[in-house]
Amino acid sequence: MMRTATIATIADEVGVSVTTVSKVLNGRADVAPETRARVEASLERHRYRRRGKRQPTGSGQIDLVFHEFDSGWAMEIIRGVEAVAATAKIDVLLSQLGGQHRPPQRWLDGVLARRPLGVVFVLCHLTQPQRRQLERQRIPFVVVDTDSATSASVPTVGSNNWNGGLIAARHLLQLGHRRIAIISGPEDVLCSRARVAGFRSAHEEAGIPVDPELVRQGKFSASTGFEHGMALLSRPDRPTAVFAGSDTQAMGVLRAARRLGLDVPTDLSVIGYDDLPISAWTGPALTTVNQPLRDMAGTATRMLLDLAAGVEPPTSRIDLVTELVVRESTAPPPPGR
Repeated sequence: MMRTATIATIADEVGVSVTTVSKVLNGRADVAPETRARVEASLERHRYRRRGKRQPTGSGQIDLVFHEFDSGWAMEIIRGVEAVAATAKIDVLLSQLGGQHRPPQRWLDGVLARRPLGVVFVLCHLTQPQRRQLERQRIPFVVVDTDSATSASVPTVGSNNWNGGLIAARHLLQLGHRRIAIISGPEDVLCSRARVAGFRSAHEEAGIPVDPELVRQGKFSASTGFEHGMALLSRPDRPTAVFAGSDTQAMGVLRAARRLGLDVPTDLSVIGYDDLPISAWTGPALTTVNQPLRDMAGTATRMLLDLAAGVEPPTSRIDLVTELVVRESTAPPPPGR
């Protein structure tokens, strides 16, 4: 049977000092890349994990990491995390990865050196070796994930995106719409595919085919909503309703409708996604799918604090319910359409 590895046995195996192994474990930058790689490989082989207890909940800080956070969507997540952290008297260190979905090693080295209570990742994910680095330092992490599939072993909080697409399409079909466009997020993103799948399921349920020309993908941005909105609404057989993959996309669609002289909801119905605070103040107020972002963030933070205290969650994946919020941007289609 393989003996339990220690820092000393790792050092002997690699042919370096105990101090060098300790520097790698603590995320110190003053280790040559080749030496670091050999030490990491040995730590990985031995499944080395730092002994000892973590700090108790109620002290220290947590890291909150976004791939980018220049949006109202991100602000809702931040508010949800900070509300729980403030109650526990814990500081939140906010960082973003410049659009990257995988943290660079220099960022992870900083976390290993700081040794926070834990890390909340939002729409970004670790490689397996990076996961092992955090685990060896006994730094727990949780993913707030509406973006892509995560390993079943990774604590994750998300929402039911398939149901969101279903209830949005059902609402429009029940109003009498038959030509409904959908503008979703990137095709390679799981939440985008799930919302489109729910949208298609509602049509199948109603026995109404989906016109493939009315299914569009893009970024969850106002510019994407405007660009696809202009193209869709300029068609001679334009849709009578558009389901957008985010509230910001929907705002782009609303602008396209105004540019083309279409009244919402008389000529066109529009549904967004997320239920950001601003969606109640658009003109007209936006019907949207409520994705409980603050609750998702708060749930993830509580899960992280439990892990930091040594309490394992009863389940590794939690999906919160999505609900339709009906406001003023949807109505029956115009007569004859």
